[in-house]
Amino acid sequence: MYENKTDDLPTKTILACVDTGEFDAETSIKELAELAETANAEVVREVIQKKASYDPATCMGAGRLEELKEQIDILEAELVIFDHELTGIQVRNIEKILDVRVIDRTTLILDIFAQRARTKEGKLQVELAQQKYRLPRLTNMGTSLSRQGGGIGARGAGEMKLEYDKRHIRRRISYLESELDELEKHRNFSRSRRKKDGILCCAIVGYTNVGKSTLMNALTDAGVLAENKLFATLDITSRAIELPDGRSVMLIDTVGLIRRLPHNLVEAFKSTLEEASCSDIILNVQDLSSPEREQQAEVTAKLLSELGCDGIPVINVMNKADIALNPDMVFEDDNNVIISAKHHDGFDRLMKCIMHNLPETAKRMSLLVPYENTAFINKIRNEGKIFTEEYQENGTLIDALVDVKLIKEAEKFCV
Repeated sequence: MYENKTDDLPTKTILACVDTGEFDAETSIKELAELAETANAEVVREVIQKKASYDPATCMGAGRLEELKEQIDILEAELVIFDHELTGIQVRNIEKILDVRVIDRTTLILDIFAQRARTKEGKLQVELAQQKYRLPRLTNMGTSLSRQGGGIGARGAGEMKLEYDKRHIRRRISYLESELDELEKHRNFSRSRRKKDGILCCAIVGYTNVGKSTLMNALTDAGVLAENKLFATLDITSRAIELPDGRSVMLIDTVGLIRRLPHNLVEAFKSTLEEASCSDIILNVQDLSSPEREQQAEVTAKLLSELGCDGIPVINVMNKADIALNPDMVFEDDNNVIISAKHHDGFDRLMKCIMHNLPETAKRMSLLVPYENTAFINKIRNEGKIFTEEYQENGTLIDALVDVKLIKEAEKFCV
């Protein structure tokens, strides 16, 4: 967001929305208020205008903008955020009428993402989204003749600043895309290596601020930033956990989702979100205390389908049971579990659900292997895991995690 005169002081902000009926304006502006507060804004007023269509010049009607100007003066607001994507012309026209800075929902989300990104890939993804968003909006934002080339043979009439800026942004986009392509090759190599090594992967997905990072920390001590803010975590974190049956699973935290997530952001973070489509199982974390839980779950399910996740087992993890009004109203089964990540409640049942839904790659077995078949124990050790080993009169008694390829052979030694 635009910086205030004093960084610590929140920016007095008015939210504006035109309700054309294409989405639930009340719910959307409430979410916009949460986004604004995340970016250190103090929301002093929310304005919704019902209108058949957006005004191509000013988004809102001229009369309503005049009313908005009066409210800005009374409330001493410094910023207006529109709950829509605005064109460069619209921003210019609205700012001319209101005489304050004007941004749109996408600009706000991009700013929050820029604040939150920590890794090299996260920062590159955010900048790519910002540059792609800026490029078509440079038109009508200034067309004065400015830069001339320097040096012999480079002097001329100069060029329009707009064309210079466009060319600069296109070069930057090309560079960012090539950098991200290299990182994606590395990510794809890591994925294929995990598959080759038989490592099971579990992607944690869900709406922003439902407790994904808190769950990750509770299960793995990953040390992921967990705040009660939207988009507290942007960067991928991977940690392994061991299930009660002895199998190891790689948990992968992903970026939070949101209604009407800008297209450029979906594209920029596609490689991050694709972790879900390459996983063996998905934990769809939901906020059980939120009245919009079902709608948020639909947003997540729709995006997962767009990413090609159909056919991957999904466990709906209803989090925040400690503050939900009626947690017992939700039915639990092998694909639905209620937990409190904050208090570590319901984790035993969650582990059982994960074990039940994962493809069978190994099985925990008690075996008495005769001494003449000791070579088979080495096979198990190489392909799986041995927990205990006890030498007895008739052979070696082992408690082992047996790879699926060896289960049939192992069954004849079952105790």
